[in-house]
Amino acid sequence: MTNSTLGLVAGLLLTIAIVTGGLVGLLLAVVLGGAGYLIGGHVDGELDLGSLLRGRRD
Repeated sequence: MTNSTLGLVAGLLLTIAIVTGGLVGLLLAVVLGGAGYLIGGHVDGELDLGSLLRGRRD
């Protein structure tokens, strides 16, 4: 399992532990799962979050 996948699973499990149900819980699960996937992808070297955060420079 890659760090991206582990980050996604960790984010989803944390969400389940924090929030129990409802629309807000669903949205929080999507946000934290996505954040975990992005951070894991950055650690694996699949994504360069630095270039995303810097934006475009002409």
